[in-house]
Amino acid sequence: MSILAQVQADATGAMRSGDRQRAQALRLVASELQKATKEAAGASVDPADELAVLRRERKRRIEAAEAYADAGRDDLAGSERGEAELIEAYLPAELSDSELEALVGDAVAESGASSPKEMGRVMSLVMGRVDGRADGRRVSALVKEKLVAS
Repeated sequence: MSILAQVQADATGAMRSGDRQRAQALRLVASELQKATKEAAGASVDPADELAVLRRERKRRIEAAEAYADAGRDDLAGSERGEAELIEAYLPAELSDSELEALVGDAVAESGASSPKEMGRVMSLVMGRVDGRADGRRVSALVKEKLVAS
């Protein structure tokens, strides 16, 4: 079952159970997934493309939550965080700190990087291997830490 089909089924289930807020959030996600299908000119959408849409939508929600929190609108920030968590349930699990450290360590060794000036080379290796299972900021901080320490 595609992610789109799963989201649509969950939206229907949420509406039947009376959870309007969850149903509305899932409908918005389904709409974005459908747009990706239309942009693919009716061809079947690759699961990686669906995951990219989910990551983008999750990131939007997190950024909106931060903006609302900065503006003192904690009610709206909480709603956005809830939607981000809802979307996160459809994404693969995040890498643990130890897994990410191992990937970064391998990439640093493989690239031969020894200073923060070579961070871009290491980042490109790591981000290809991470495949969206870790936030870029988290990866960047760890790469910088490893390169400064070496």
